[in-house]
Amino acid sequence: MIGDLHCHTTLSDGSLGIEEVIAQAKRMQLDVLAITDHDTLSSSSRAQILGERYGIKIIPAVELSAWDKQRNMKVHILCYAPQKPDRLEGLCLKSCSIRTECAKDMIKKVMERYPIPQDAVRMYTKGSKSIYKQHIMRALVNYGYATELYGEVNDRLFKYPDGECLVTREYPDVHFVLDLIHSSKGIAVMAHPYMFNNIELLHELTEAGKLDGVEVCHHSASKEQQRSLREFAQEHDLLCTGGSDFHGLYNEVATYIGKETTDAENIEKLFKLINKNIQLSKTHRPKTEA
Repeated sequence: MIGDLHCHTTLSDGSLGIEEVIAQAKRMQLDVLAITDHDTLSSSSRAQILGERYGIKIIPAVELSAWDKQRNMKVHILCYAPQKPDRLEGLCLKSCSIRTECAKDMIKKVMERYPIPQDAVRMYTKGSKSIYKQHIMRALVNYGYATELYGEVNDRLFKYPDGECLVTREYPDVHFVLDLIHSSKGIAVMAHPYMFNNIELLHELTEAGKLDGVEVCHHSASKEQQRSLREFAQEHDLLCTGGSDFHGLYNEVATYIGKETTDAENIEKLFKLINKNIQLSKTHRPKTEA
């Protein structure tokens, strides 16, 4: 059994729809797939139906935006199979609102430099819960101000932390996000810790017992870094997950569904944790009045 536990659709900053992603996972002979759109679980119901149709086990999932206040940097947490997803709804709405407000400010700055129509970006956001930098860059490409989504123009405008048009705000505190995930009876995995330089935070959260796993297999980590993460995870009995972080057209680096995967051993461990949370949810279900 093998699975890709990190991919995106048009509900966030991916370019393929839910069915297209699931169909491609089937072509890649995957057994398990998690659609982890940013700060939304909106894919869950439809993905389950399509997963049954294509013969792929779908794990409901979301990639939550968070902030490491001690180090003043962002961090992404993958949440798998929350048994009480309603508890995450407010958090998701808040983070989507933060991202959209940042995007509106970035669009204003871009329009001061490039005379594009105000609705040029929104035509690429249909179905998405937020507006992303990739959508803005696609508009600039469409109007001839750039020839690629990632390159000199993107770096000048949006490169972290000093891009000319980059606007950032703090997302919810990572400790709050993790507490909410566990309150929802979900499984918390730190996404791509080397992408945002979250290694110190990884150690801190592990020592505090707040993580269930770490994403080991991801294109942002070298083979040596992946080996180091795997050893750390095994030492602390954490899940070792892997995923392509697929965004389709909006991929910053060349990657495809199934390029990075989670092995059978860790998928089995994940399902055991999910089943444990299912039982806990049943045990703690409030009694209804007679």
